[in-house]
Amino acid sequence: MSMTRRTLLRMSGAGALLIPRVLGAQSAAAPDVNSIGVGTDFPITSEPGVYLDTAYIGPTPQFVADAGAAFLQAKCSRPISLPEMQAKADQVRAQFARFINASPDEIGLLFATSEGENLVAGALDLKPGDNVVIDELHYQTEFVLFRQLEQRRGIELRIARHKGGAVTPADFEPLVNARTRLVSVALVSHQNGFRHDLKPLADLAHAQRAWLYTDAIQAMGAIKIDVRASGVDALCSGTYKWLHGGFGVAPFYVRRELLDRFTLDRWGALHVERTRPGYQFDVFRTGKKFEYATLAFGAVYQLGAALDYLEKVGVARIEAHTTGLAARLQRGLRQRGLDVLTPDGTRSPIVAFRVRGDAAVARKIVQDAEVKVSFRENGTQIRVSPALFNTERDIDRFLAVAEQL
Repeated sequence: MSMTRRTLLRMSGAGALLIPRVLGAQSAAAPDVNSIGVGTDFPITSEPGVYLDTAYIGPTPQFVADAGAAFLQAKCSRPISLPEMQAKADQVRAQFARFINASPDEIGLLFATSEGENLVAGALDLKPGDNVVIDELHYQTEFVLFRQLEQRRGIELRIARHKGGAVTPADFEPLVNARTRLVSVALVSHQNGFRHDLKPLADLAHAQRAWLYTDAIQAMGAIKIDVRASGVDALCSGTYKWLHGGFGVAPFYVRRELLDRFTLDRWGALHVERTRPGYQFDVFRTGKKFEYATLAFGAVYQLGAALDYLEKVGVARIEAHTTGLAARLQRGLRQRGLDVLTPDGTRSPIVAFRVRGDAAVARKIVQDAEVKVSFRENGTQIRVSPALFNTERDIDRFLAVAEQL
């Protein structure tokens, strides 16, 4: 599609680039090969092979790629002003808030998911004897972060063990006490796709006046999230996986009542709300307080387009579709006698299983079949993660490959 300079630089509202493409426009003349009709919106579906690795990196739909290209082209020919870009960030903040049933003032735009939990740990002002409770299925950042704080602050990291690939609130309960300051989980585990029920964990944490934090990067965009209903106190998610956006922006939710607990450890011109005489400054007290410096605005524009796209498709439809594909995959793997690491009945789009035999041979079989998945644990495990653009045919193609493993 040709795009003129005039088209690329058209603005809507507060500096939002109009995207010269209509959702699903390419699908009209193509056969519907996907039950939710989005396959041809994703250029990767035209590539050889099958991509089943969104838990690693989520491919970008053309709609979002157009937003990124338009932003870069504008920078080439008429750079967008900082106030316009900040206004766009505010627009995206409101979009994301709506996406998780939060308020815009509870959202800050960080650079990476890991930054969110570091901010939470700092806000808690952890003291010797305090403890933090996580589980074995969490991401590595949490282990690194809290082991460091054990050494530096004298806290205790408590780790709930999984049973058959699942960790329930009952597994957390013996570890949570009056000295617990934080319960932290990955909403969907990157390891095996196990999905936590957040509300019982929030109730458990709040009974001891602790906070519940969740790393939502393997869930956001793939499953419906409601921070009010779940009771979660803070949440962060990068946007390059199931949100199908770019790198460099990670929306961060903090429950409004807790925002004042976050004392900043770095300062800059861009989180100043008001300048007073004598070089005095008032910093935002909302989620904007975390945005002290120039954001990755290209990624912010892409996130805006990605949220537009996902809202039009419908996250509930995406969740039903992808978890249905994952369930089909689980059944097929078990029928073939493979050791599935994802608990039966888990409603997430991630499935992991053990490789039988030589890991190098298994990797070659999968690569020769042109199927993209993640090999983990030195190649002894395979993680498969179908997304909204995948089809039952893709799952069946992988199951045919799995028969050779």
